Amino acid sequence: MTTVEFHHGMPDKLAYACRLLRKAYRSGATVVVTGDSATLRQLDRQLWTFDEEEFVPHVCAVGGQALPERLHQTPIWLTDQPAQAPAGRQVLINLGRDMPVGIEPFARFFDVVSSEPEDAELGRQRWRAYKAQGWTVRAHVASSEP
Repeated sequence: MTTVEFHHGMPDKLAYACRLLRKAYRSGATVVVTGDSATLRQLDRQLWTFDEEEFVPHVCAVGGQALPERLHQTPIWLTDQPAQAPAGRQVLINLGRDMPVGIEPFARFFDVVSSEPEDAELGRQRWRAYKAQGWTVRAHVASSEP
């Protein structure tokens, strides 16, 4: 069973996600990032600019947008509908307010929670929901590097 890696307490959730995605890409992992469309679009923009000397290949597919087959090889997918990502992805990262559906197929699952009070409270609710469903949950207090 997949373990929920609960990363919490960071002041800038998207900057942390960029570093986490860079680390995943460098390791050769294939990733699906889920959340609401506004957050994913912001992350898309940040991935283009957070490091002047490095590119993290990704594709943003929100609102049910279908992508051409040639983009299915892109290692990082940002989508508000994780089921639309190509099968066989190894890592799921949740930046959303709700607990995502379909965690089971992923080898690793990260839930990223900022230090903002509303996001922290929603994170606590998800933590309880994961535990209630029988998931093993491990907490990681955020540092400058994931």
